[in-house]
Amino acid sequence: MKAAVFREINTPMEVEEVTVDNPGPNEVLLRTAAAGVCHSDMHFYNGTYPAHRPMVLGHESAGVVETVGSNVTYVKPGDHVITCLSVFCGHCEYCLTGHLSLCQSPDLQRGSGQPPRLSQNGDGIVQFANLSSFAENMLVHEHAVAKIREDMPLDRAALIGCGVTTGVGAVIHTAGVEPGSTVAVIGCGGVGLSCINGAAIAGAARIVAVDTVASKLELARKFGATDGVDATGGDVVEQMRDLTGGGVHYSFEAIGNKVTAQQAFRMLRPGGTATVIGMIPPGDMVEIHGPDFLREKKIQGSSMGSNRFRVDMPRFVDFYLQGKLHLDDMVSGRIRLEDVTDALLALETGEVARNVIVFDN
Repeated sequence: MKAAVFREINTPMEVEEVTVDNPGPNEVLLRTAAAGVCHSDMHFYNGTYPAHRPMVLGHESAGVVETVGSNVTYVKPGDHVITCLSVFCGHCEYCLTGHLSLCQSPDLQRGSGQPPRLSQNGDGIVQFANLSSFAENMLVHEHAVAKIREDMPLDRAALIGCGVTTGVGAVIHTAGVEPGSTVAVIGCGGVGLSCINGAAIAGAARIVAVDTVASKLELARKFGATDGVDATGGDVVEQMRDLTGGGVHYSFEAIGNKVTAQQAFRMLRPGGTATVIGMIPPGDMVEIHGPDFLREKKIQGSSMGSNRFRVDMPRFVDFYLQGKLHLDDMVSGRIRLEDVTDALLALETGEVARNVIVFDN
C-alpha cells in the first residue's frame, strides 16, 4: 500500500510503498476513505513532541472494513467505521470505571515477539496513535473503531475521529456545560469550532469565540458563536470580562499554549471551570494565581473529550445528518495523500480548520 512516511523532523514526507500485515485475532484491516490533517500530527512533525521514526502519521480517519481477525465479532467486511486513537482494552481500572479515553493497556498493541503491523523491506515502521491513517490501509485493534451508518459521508465522518469528538466531548463530558451558561473558546481551529458547536448543542446562552484571525471568528458564528473577540485587539481577559460582565462560566483552551491556558483560567467568573484541550509542549508550566482558588475557580485537562467513542460517534453522525453538527463548514479543502506535508504546514498559518485527505479507492 501507499503511505506518507515521516522520517525527519520538518522534512517533507514522501509517499512510499509500505507493507501492512494480515489481521491478528483481534484486529481489523481497513481501507482508508478519508483522513483529516490535525494539529496533533503537526506537533510530532515539527518535533514539539518526540517520536520514534520512521513513522506513518495520521489519526483522524474513517474507512471501510476489508478483513477481520478470527475473534472479531463487532464488525464485518464492508462495514463503515470511524477510527479513534483512544483505543480501550475494556478490563483495566480506567475502562472499568468509565474512563475509556485514559486506557493505556499494552494489550492493544502487538508484542515484541510478533511481526509489526507496518513494515518496509522487513524493517518495522512505527504506527502512530495505534492508527497511522496517512495510508491507503490501516491495521488496527478492533477496539479502535466505531461502526456507523452507511449514509454518512466518510470525508465528514473522518472529522469525528478526533477534532469533533475532542471538542464536543470536552464540552458535554469533561466540563458538563449547563444550558444557559456563558462559554469562551480560545482558538477556532477544528477542535475549537467543535467546542463552539458542542456548546450550542448543550444550550449555552452565550458563546464567545477568541482568535487572531478575523475569518475564523466569522466562521465560528456558523458553528454557534454569539460573539467574537480579536486576540490582537488588547488584553483578552479584560475584553472577556467587559463583554460578559465579569467573566464566563466555562472556558476552553483549544490551542496548546501556556499563555492561552492561563488566560482561560483568568477569564472565569467565580465558580467557573477552565478546560485545557490543546497539547501544551512538554516542559511548559502553566502558572495561575493562587488566591483565585478561594473563589472556587477550577482548571482541568481533557483527553479526547473524555469520550465513550463507540457510543458518542454514532450519535455525532446522527447530529450531523440532523443538521446539528456543522461538519461541511469545517472542511477547508480536500486533498491527495501527496499533499499532506503542505496541509500540515498550512496549519501553522492559522487560516484553515481542516484539510481532509480523500483516498481514490
